[in-house]
Amino acid sequence: MNILLALIPVSILLLGAAIWAFLWAVRRGQFDDLDTPALDILRRDDAPAQPRRGDDAASNGRAATDESTEPPR
Repeated sequence: MNILLALIPVSILLLGAAIWAFLWAVRRGQFDDLDTPALDILRRDDAPAQPRRGDDAASNGRAATDESTEPPR
């Protein structure tokens, strides 16, 4: 019976923390648009991906020749 004296305040604190976290997320706009992120993956990307800086063979210290693709002997 004495354990209830500890568990009731702990559960009230956890409930308060959950309510605070929910209100914080609502105020930050986490629930504003729930449909668009799920549909973004289905959209087709027609534009080819642009190479990032540093992705070419010369910036990696390798020569851009056919020999650079062969494994070392």
